[in-house]
Amino acid sequence: MERIGFLGLGTMGAAMAGHLVRFGHPLTVWNRTPGRAAELVAQGATEVSTPAAVAAVSDAIVLCVSDTPDVESILFGPGGISDGARAGSLVIDCSTIAPGATRDMAGRLAARGVEFADAPVSGGSEGAQKATLTIFVGALPAVFERARPILEVLGKTITHVGPIGSGQAVKAVNQVILAGTYLGVAEGIVLALKAGLDVEQVVSALGGGAAQSWVLANRSGRMLANDYPLGFKVELHLKDLGIALGLAAESGVELPVTELCAEIERVLVETGHADDDMSAVARRIRALAGLPS
Repeated sequence: MERIGFLGLGTMGAAMAGHLVRFGHPLTVWNRTPGRAAELVAQGATEVSTPAAVAAVSDAIVLCVSDTPDVESILFGPGGISDGARAGSLVIDCSTIAPGATRDMAGRLAARGVEFADAPVSGGSEGAQKATLTIFVGALPAVFERARPILEVLGKTITHVGPIGSGQAVKAVNQVILAGTYLGVAEGIVLALKAGLDVEQVVSALGGGAAQSWVLANRSGRMLANDYPLGFKVELHLKDLGIALGLAAESGVELPVTELCAEIERVLVETGHADDDMSAVARRIRALAGLPS
């Protein structure tokens, strides 16, 4: 069984690392902000003080952090993974970052003999806690097969989508589709409210037809109650939409719905709702209808 390192113990990462240590993997962990590893250490993980120290004792290293600069710093900054990783080790990046940056960083690691897989995840905090994440993997076929047993501890649907960078590109597509779905569900819920319908009955009825979706089933209640506890932060989805819009610009594609969702989310961040679940896009639709938001 490979020795695993895990870096980034936020809402998603802590739950993911917990599955690995409970599965029996020798686990070494690091987090930029101290104090997040106590529960994992109690379960048998070892905490160290730098990413390089994680890499020095790990065969495979999993990252789950917020953005491209964070990955860059952890990999190549002072005391970074590249300072401690041995030739033949594997880095699995479960963060959501730009595809181009992913390919660049993978190339720099390859020059040191370190393998790489980009493996962004979808499913939010619930999926991380239940180990039901959907994971899109960009890697060489042999590297994917090496990473697969680790990823299968973390998620339910693991798909090799192509070479390095492809996982991040598919995640961008995922976030674009979610943008439209969340806005569509928000508009439907608000229309049902204003039309005087029993919204819970409407959701139940729609769930049996073509309008059914995970968002309708799992986030319509939040939009109805105008209460948005954390599942996936608005500010993180806005960051992801920036990546998707950058990829769209490179590809010569216009994404008007995505641009609208990004603008709504920018206003939410600016008005103190950055940490709301992204279903809080309904705040804007409610406000336009004269409902509390």
